[in-house]
Amino acid sequence: MANRLSKIVTRGGDKGETSLADGARLPKDDPRVALLGDVDELNSWIGVVAAHVTHEALGKLLQDVQHDLFDLGGALSFPGAPLLSERHVSRLDAAAGALNAELPPLKEFILPGGAPALAFAHVARTVCRRVERAMAAFYRTAPEAAHALSYLNRLSDVLFIAARIEAKHKGVEEIYWRKENALSTEG
Repeated sequence: MANRLSKIVTRGGDKGETSLADGARLPKDDPRVALLGDVDELNSWIGVVAAHVTHEALGKLLQDVQHDLFDLGGALSFPGAPLLSERHVSRLDAAAGALNAELPPLKEFILPGGAPALAFAHVARTVCRRVERAMAAFYRTAPEAAHALSYLNRLSDVLFIAARIEAKHKGVEEIYWRKENALSTEG
């Protein structure tokens, strides 16, 4: 395999701009460039989750998700390119259904934590929600982002389910929100 990146330090971004794959230069705070960075951050958090999970099918799914997010970042660097597909969304739907079928019904809200894998899954979920909000804003000007927006919405659900799956798989008790621990608005 040939070297794809022979030079890492280019100094091309030293003045606050970066290049897209089509050669266009954009400010680093451009919404498209910011979204690229957000997707990269999410992919990194998915990697943290994947490094901590012990449920084999979940680990495989997270690796597939990392490939999808890498592809999404690549597509974002080509203005007008399709950003994921219905097949990507359908695969996450199916995975969420299969994983959720392993779980007992949810009786209360769950607080993030309980074990590192669970906490990391919840951090990834909240980062995913932020990326989804950025994608929603981007979608208003780029209709090719429709499937990516749906994908991110499903992915945040998958990450919530991932925390629950790991809790069950590791025998860790989930931490439930308890109303009696909430501060009263009275007196």
